[in-house]
Amino acid sequence: MERRAFRINGFLMLLVLLALVAAAVGLGARLQEGPASGAIGLVVLAAVLVLSGFVVVNPNEARVIQFFGRYVGTVADAGFHWTVPLSKKRGLSRRVRNFETERLKVSDADGNPVEIAAVVVWRVVDTFKASFGVDDHISYVAVQSEAALRHLATSYPYESHGDGRSSLREGNVVSEELTTELGERIALAGVEVLESRITHLAYAPEIAQAMLARQQASAIVGARFKIVEGAVGMVQNALERLAELNVVELDEERKAQMVANLLVVLCGDRNVQPVVNTGTLYA
Repeated sequence: MERRAFRINGFLMLLVLLALVAAAVGLGARLQEGPASGAIGLVVLAAVLVLSGFVVVNPNEARVIQFFGRYVGTVADAGFHWTVPLSKKRGLSRRVRNFETERLKVSDADGNPVEIAAVVVWRVVDTFKASFGVDDHISYVAVQSEAALRHLATSYPYESHGDGRSSLREGNVVSEELTTELGERIALAGVEVLESRITHLAYAPEIAQAMLARQQASAIVGARFKIVEGAVGMVQNALERLAELNVVELDEERKAQMVANLLVVLCGDRNVQPVVNTGTLYA
């Protein structure tokens, strides 16, 4: 797990370094008066050790500190610091990043080939796992994003067709599940998924025309259903109003004829031509 590395204010240690340099210069000046090479060597060695511990950390970045292969901690606070000398300081960005997958061609839950793509917003939250849990955390996020998107596409149909199932077109449900699954997949890399969204969703070109015709047919059937439902209500209301106001008395046969005429007028998709009937139904 990530832990905080030992660190000291870098400007304070810079003063120490300047003092060591001044001491080395002073000892060098005294070489003419007596042997001081050993002391100069120690001062120079101390200066080198101090110099090797300086590190600069930018905002929203971190430095992973390794001392001869051993992880000793992470410096995450922005600024000028001094840490363990002779250590390796690996930079790691903690900024928010986004990754957009390629357009993947997969089969949905109904076996229909679809094209799907998504964008994933993520950031590093554990520098230890990001550095040592996986080989390359950026590549790991990309591969796992595509794998999670493929699995999601095969778990849902493109359209629900009114059977009560969730579909890929329900953005909120799908995005929430994609975020949850992807978060579980890439937790090993010390990465947090902030958001994921479907950016492209369409039938594959080889079945797009057939599915478009199916969608148009479903839309026409739905529209006709609404028209018939409204026409039946209007006919019922007309018969009730005629009976309530005693405008005319209709027997069952005349009511049936009136209902048929009204439904033809209300449900037809063309303008009707009025016909004046001068006879009777019983002639």
